[in-house]
Amino acid sequence: MALPATLPLLPALVRRVREWPQESQLGARRNAMVASTALARRRAERLEVEEFLAALAGTARTTVPTTAPAVATRHAAHG
Repeated sequence: MALPATLPLLPALVRRVREWPQESQLGARRNAMVASTALARRRAERLEVEEFLAALAGTARTTVPTTAPAVATRHAAHG
């Protein structure tokens, strides 16, 4: 009895299917970290520009991001 030519490929296919969820999760985490870094960089730049313009206008003030406490609270709640 002859084995089908595709039978030797079956273990590799099963391995790829089993690895897919973990690889997908790792890719999603990397993408989220890259996006988070880019957003933090943009936020810092925006705050720096706001402070610079306020200093030029003579109304220097310290700007505190309103999202920082909420993020800290959310992370603390999920431990």
